[in-house]
Amino acid sequence: MKTSLFASLSAVLIAGSAVPALAQQGDATRDWTGPYVGGSLGLSWQPNFDRDTLERLTFDTNGDGNFGDTVFTPTGGDAFSPGFCRGRAYGATPGSCGGDKDKRVAWSIHAGYDMQFGNIVVGGIVEGGRSMIGNAVSGFSTTPASYVMARRIDWDANARLRAGYALGTGTLVYGTGGLAYAKVKNNFATSNTFNSFTESNTSADEWGWTAGGGVEQRITDNFSLGVLYRYTRFNTDGHTVRAGQGSPASTTNPFVITPAGYTDIQRTNDVFDHQTVRVTASYRF
Repeated sequence: MKTSLFASLSAVLIAGSAVPALAQQGDATRDWTGPYVGGSLGLSWQPNFDRDTLERLTFDTNGDGNFGDTVFTPTGGDAFSPGFCRGRAYGATPGSCGGDKDKRVAWSIHAGYDMQFGNIVVGGIVEGGRSMIGNAVSGFSTTPASYVMARRIDWDANARLRAGYALGTGTLVYGTGGLAYAKVKNNFATSNTFNSFTESNTSADEWGWTAGGGVEQRITDNFSLGVLYRYTRFNTDGHTVRAGQGSPASTTNPFVITPAGYTDIQRTNDVFDHQTVRVTASYRF
């Protein structure tokens, strides 16, 4: 994370240092006060903390709402001894697991208002668009069978404050942070055709936070270009899959020879975060 964050910030600074060259003539008299609208386009990707790379499925077998139980076979073995993987299973065994595609093109539109006091600029901005970030975790039972829990951001938005310093070249260097929202889609897939599987919270409104910084350059009185880096984090617990009795009924199936008579399945990692670097363009009124 430290390496990727340093690389991201370095990219912002390098790109930002090149932006002023786009201006034909620096003008210290340009005031940042006023409303603006615009859009952004760039790349979003996910960090790979241990909580991400070591993620697995977790189970509640006694119905007490606490996960971390073991699903046992009729002989007392671990029904998920083949293991887990970060990514999506394309078959019934661990060797079929494909890694997550952590990078996605992201875009948004925005509207904001700035006020300038000397060289200090403060303001607020609202933004909405799509990043399409997603990830999955898979588990493998001794059956053999695979079980995949996946999630993705369908669309997202944020409301941020920003504060910066206006240079005499018509350049604004700023930091920003605020509230983030995402419509998250969850889904489940399995090669197990015997048990019943019932999902809850397949679509969720998630709230989190976002923070970052950028550089913006006035090209004309009414037009500016910039580069923005942001880190965004959501907590997405709630997607649960209940494995129940299949047909015909079985008295030896690992999912139902439990105190509850069923098994609830979740992911161990409820943190859903991503980073983004984008080029921004704004029209100022």
